[in-house]
Amino acid sequence: MSPQPCPIERIVKRDGNIVAYDRDRIATAIFKAAATVGGTDRQLAEELALAVEKRLVETYGPFSMPSVEEVQDTVEEVLIKNGHVRTARTYIVYRHDRAKARDGRKDTVEATDNIPYRKIYVVLRWNMDHGCETVDGLNEIIARGRYEELVRNCDERYSDEVRAGAQKVIDRLPEVRIVIIAGPSSSGKTTTTIKMSESLKAAGMELVAINVDHYFFDLEMHPKDEFGDYDYETPQALDLSLINQHLYELLEGKTVKTPHYDFKTGKRTLNVHEMKLEKNQILLIDSLHGLYGPMTASIPSSKKFRLYIETLGQLRDGHGNFMRWADNRLLRRMIRDSWHRKMQPLQTLTHWHYVRRSELKHIIPFIGTVDYLVNSAMPYELPVMKAKLFQYFPEALKLYRDEPKRQDAYLRAKRIHDLLNGINAMMDDSPIPSNSLIREFIGGSQYKY
Repeated sequence: MSPQPCPIERIVKRDGNIVAYDRDRIATAIFKAAATVGGTDRQLAEELALAVEKRLVETYGPFSMPSVEEVQDTVEEVLIKNGHVRTARTYIVYRHDRAKARDGRKDTVEATDNIPYRKIYVVLRWNMDHGCETVDGLNEIIARGRYEELVRNCDERYSDEVRAGAQKVIDRLPEVRIVIIAGPSSSGKTTTTIKMSESLKAAGMELVAINVDHYFFDLEMHPKDEFGDYDYETPQALDLSLINQHLYELLEGKTVKTPHYDFKTGKRTLNVHEMKLEKNQILLIDSLHGLYGPMTASIPSSKKFRLYIETLGQLRDGHGNFMRWADNRLLRRMIRDSWHRKMQPLQTLTHWHYVRRSELKHIIPFIGTVDYLVNSAMPYELPVMKAKLFQYFPEALKLYRDEPKRQDAYLRAKRIHDLLNGINAMMDDSPIPSNSLIREFIGGSQYKY
C-alpha cells in the first residue's frame, strides 16, 4: 500500500510530552492484536490504521493534536465498526494490562479520577462477547429473536456478581456486622440489597435490613429552588443523628423504633417500626449516601462491608459515543417516579440536576473506598425504556431548547433522545422475569419495595 499524506503530525503523550504521529505504530498494534486471534494480514492492519487516521481527522480536525488515549479510543471504535470484534477485544485487554502495569494498580476494584477502569474493561468485554456493545448489535439481537436470551444472560451475570459479593462478606465474618449497599440514584441498590440478603440467607445467616429512606425529614423542611422544586438529594435531608443513634444501639443489642416516611405525602412518622439486631444477625443498609462518612460515623470501619453499585454500561451509538451511566439511571428513575412517587417523567428530568449535584459531591468521590463493585447496567433494558419513555423527549426538547434555566434538562433530553432514536423499541416486557433488577423500575417485581 503506497504511503498517503497524513493530516495529523503530532500527538500528546500521557506525561504531556508532544511526539510525532506515527501511523505505522497504529498498524503494528492492530496487527499484533489480530495475530493473537489468528490474523495474518498486515495489509489489512495498515488499511485499518488509515481508517483510524481518517476518523481522528473527522473527530478532532486536520492538523490537530489528539492525545494517545484518544487515538487508542479511536482504534477500538474502528475495529468494532469494521467487524473485527475479536481483535478489538484483544486490543482492549492489552491496553488495560499496559495501563495496570504503568500505574501499578492491583487486580481489585480501583479508581483513578473515581473511574473503576478494570471493571469497565470487564463490562466491555462481556458486552462484546454477547454482541450488545453497540446499538446496531442490540437491534440485531431483537431482530433475530434473541432478546429473551439476552435478558437471561444479563440477569445471570448480575446475579453472579451479587453472589460473589455475598461470599466476600462471609469471608469476613464474624467481624462484619453491617453491610452497606451504596450507589447513585436508580443504580439498583434496593434489589441488590434483597438479592444479597437471599445469598447470605442461603448460607444460613440471619439478616435485618434498615431502610434509610425512612429517615428523611419532612419534605417541607427541605430547601426549594426558584422553580419551587425540593432538594431532597442531599444527605442533610436525612436525620443523620437519629441514624447513627439507631445503628449504635442496634449493634449493642438494644431495641429501637425506626421512623416511616411516606413519599406521596412527604411526611415522616417517628417510632413506627420496631427493630432488634441479635448477635448472629447482620444489618443491611441500602442507601444513596451509604458511603457518606457521617451516616455511619458511630460504627468502626472494621465492622462495615461496603458494596458499591453503578450502571457501568458500555454501549456505543452509531457515532461511536458511549451512553452515559447517569443517562441510563435517569431513564430508570423517570419510569419509577411516575408510578411510585406520582411524578411526571418531565418533572424527574428537570429535577435531575439536584440528583447529579448530590452524587458528584456525596457519592462518587467515595467509590475508591469500597470493598466490592457491582455493575447493574442491563443492555436489554434500553429497548423497553424507549417503548415507555421516548414519547416524552420530543416534548422536552421543544419546551426547554430556548429556556436558559432549563439547559441542563435540554442537553440531557437531547442526548438521550438521539440515543433512543436509534434503538428498536421493545413493547412487550414479558420476557423480563419478576425477580429482575429492572422490575424495580418498570414495575411487576416479585419483591416488596
